[in-house]
Amino acid sequence: MERNKTVTGDRGGIEHRILENPRLHVVLYQPEIPANTGNIARLCAAAEIRLHLIHPLGFRVDDKHLKRAGLDYWPEVDIRHHPNFRSFFRQMYGSAKLVSFSCRGLQHYTKARVTYGDYLLFGPETRGLSLHIRETYPCYGIPIWGKVRSLNLSTSVGIVTYHYLHQMGCF
Repeated sequence: MERNKTVTGDRGGIEHRILENPRLHVVLYQPEIPANTGNIARLCAAAEIRLHLIHPLGFRVDDKHLKRAGLDYWPEVDIRHHPNFRSFFRQMYGSAKLVSFSCRGLQHYTKARVTYGDYLLFGPETRGLSLHIRETYPCYGIPIWGKVRSLNLSTSVGIVTYHYLHQMGCF
């Protein structure tokens, strides 16, 4: 791992961690709630996972709720910003897969075959991933038995991410 200075200004010029070969990538497609993104950023820092944010975002990256949720861990987050989905997709690395997650996913997330370097895609909190994305990429869901519509985005990212890290033998 090495540290570099952000040159794009997307994080206000804050020095942050650059992961040479991240175990996984968490991809948030147009996230809307800053506290969720902040919590996910903290998770990514803790697990040494790269975080990708696909714009437009429903908040500014200098939002106080975003910063508060990440506390003082922002320098530990390898974060990449993408102006749109096409731009993100063009920069994906080699043979890595893109696997999507939605409350509308028909198969349980435990059925997905995720390997080192793959990308885990999650949609916006209020509308989720589009039908087109869910039909184009493998899409999985987290089982819910109670009378709730969906789980919180940061909860979902935590469940799925740590499941695959464990499956890959990281702990």
